[in-house]
Amino acid sequence: MSEPRPVLVVTSLNDPTADVVLSELHGRGVPAVRFDSGDFPASLSVEAEITEHGIQGRITTPSRTADLANIRSLYYRRPSGFAFPHLGEQDARFAVTQARYGLGGVLASLPGCLYVNHPHRIGDAEFKPSGLAAAVEAGFDVPPTLITSNPDTARAFVMRHGPAIYKPLHNPVYLVDGVSSVVTVAEVAADDIDERVAGTAHLFQQLVPKTADVRVTVIGAKTFCARIDSDLMDWRTDYSRLRYTPIDAPPGIEYALHRYLDRFGLVFGAFDFAVDADGRWWFLECNPSGQWYWLEPETGLPMLAAMADLLERTS
Repeated sequence: MSEPRPVLVVTSLNDPTADVVLSELHGRGVPAVRFDSGDFPASLSVEAEITEHGIQGRITTPSRTADLANIRSLYYRRPSGFAFPHLGEQDARFAVTQARYGLGGVLASLPGCLYVNHPHRIGDAEFKPSGLAAAVEAGFDVPPTLITSNPDTARAFVMRHGPAIYKPLHNPVYLVDGVSSVVTVAEVAADDIDERVAGTAHLFQQLVPKTADVRVTVIGAKTFCARIDSDLMDWRTDYSRLRYTPIDAPPGIEYALHRYLDRFGLVFGAFDFAVDADGRWWFLECNPSGQWYWLEPETGLPMLAAMADLLERTS
């Protein structure tokens, strides 16, 4: 009898969401192999051959070995980056590139594997302008938005569409006095804009006069909507001030959600909407690797079971 096909979970060591998913899979008797691709090659090895039947070989962790031709699904979460601190700058740059295109290319090409989500598709969907354009195409309401490095264009946009906000196009973590920080969403006036805008690309958007936020988590064919009430412009800045209520999506929203995901080839997405006084849902963004499990204890929405069903491939 052949061994049951395992689930690969690719993420960093500190990932509580992956922890609960793995526990759920274990309780179902579904084998799983967890690793951080950033551990390659120190404690992770790969052997892969390109054959007429696709990629064949194995990936080995300190405790497990997985047959690359027999993977049930791959849950791609938040692995750390490749690092070769023992090498000089030039050699390390070469080694990182080989690891990314070697191990990364193997993991992106597993035969018969369900990706949640495929790492290449995640990369495509993380470009905010692409996501906003896809949202319009899918049928969502999207606030007027400008991406620019021209201060005059930015001022004109804010004067035309104000009140307006500034938000980062991507939010890498950086250190301020030794503390991890990110750039938060903030209201911006025309007088706030100066020549520093010319230094890089910036995103400006009309402010939605919202009465609430909504986080929609799509897991395969299942959709989970949670209304988030607070007095915050960006609810992610203080979770202690949030109140959650499970709700149903208005007509047309669920169809647009799946049109959006299909556009990028995704099976999971964490969508954020702002709800105005008329009950209209305005698309803000979709995170293809977004957090979701913290909402289950707050709302009772059965998202963990849905994710395990998807990875087990019973749904």
